[in-house]
Amino acid sequence: MRVASLIFGILAALGLLLGFLPFLGWANWIFVLPPAVLGLIFGAMSRDRGAITLSAVVAVLGALRLMLGGGVI
Repeated sequence: MRVASLIFGILAALGLLLGFLPFLGWANWIFVLPPAVLGLIFGAMSRDRGAITLSAVVAVLGALRLMLGGGVI
């Protein structure tokens, strides 16, 4: 489960790069937030600090991008 949490965090980080492009902020709803939340859950179950930190940072940056773009009010 430790590897799965890190993989979800990395996939979310790659989706975050896509979501930072103009007109692709909606991708954060699909490619960033769900994998980041799954990474947080699996990281908490396996007590992997690196995966928890990565997923938390990616989730916060994705939510910030959504707030700046008007996707989250």
